[in-house]
Amino acid sequence: MPRWGVCATVKAPVDQVLAFAAHHLDLGANRIWLHFDDPADPAADAVAGLRRITPIRCDEAYWAKVAGRRPPTHQLRQFRNVARVYRRTDMDFVAHFDVDEFLIANTPVPEILADLPEQRAVLRVEPWEALHDPGLPDDIFTARHFRRGLAVEDVAAVERVFGPYAPLLPRGMLSHTVGKCFFRTGVDGMMPNIHGARIAGERVFGGRFHPDLALLHFHAQDPERWTRGLEFRLSKGAYQFLPALQAHLLKADAEGIAAFYAAVQVATPATLTALYQAGLLREVALGLREKVEALLARGR
Repeated sequence: MPRWGVCATVKAPVDQVLAFAAHHLDLGANRIWLHFDDPADPAADAVAGLRRITPIRCDEAYWAKVAGRRPPTHQLRQFRNVARVYRRTDMDFVAHFDVDEFLIANTPVPEILADLPEQRAVLRVEPWEALHDPGLPDDIFTARHFRRGLAVEDVAAVERVFGPYAPLLPRGMLSHTVGKCFFRTGVDGMMPNIHGARIAGERVFGGRFHPDLALLHFHAQDPERWTRGLEFRLSKGAYQFLPALQAHLLKADAEGIAAFYAAVQVATPATLTALYQAGLLREVALGLREKVEALLARGR
């Protein structure tokens, strides 16, 4: 069966990094590469020596070898990191996820990868955004309900879910709708990227999302963390590519931002019903704290 690994560039609290690693190891990943954007990150010490985890401190010496100097944006650093792993690994497939993204599978991942036609170099995984539910017990990344985006713009469906905020979210998602990928290794000329790949400079079509895979994205399920990161997302992150959303949030005061979040991100009965009726809802309990405890109990 194919062996697979997960590559990530991380800058997050220790418990979140452990949750990301523990979940994907529990799912069966053979190797996890954690690139610490801050070389002094205490999370690097927390995972050091844990089996099947390779921590990489992205210090000046690392970047001098990989790129000559540290790339100026986090997107370019992610690209460089996954490209380096891809060139060096002995895994059959490498996936690139963020620390707030959690793969789930209806079928064992190696079986899915084994069934992929040899000519397919890329396998796409559909993102599902986590909703905020203040009644849930803390699970590091805490959510039970997740919504998918729309394959094409469906004004009526978006209006039923988001009401007056529908024009700001034409695809029904706050963050990316293109998903993330598994990359088949050993492909001549392959250059993996954050959301796709190129072969000999030509963009690779990864096909449809695999029906047995999903990527649970904790993009905005934590209202405090979302609010703290909003300025970055509006200026340098995902929201700069959603001009209507960007313009609305830039003009909104604190009360307006809170109202937007409550209408768009909170798992109210009305929101859940609208998502369910539109076929855009799934419920998953990840049990991340239990997985972290099991990871640490296995030791180094």
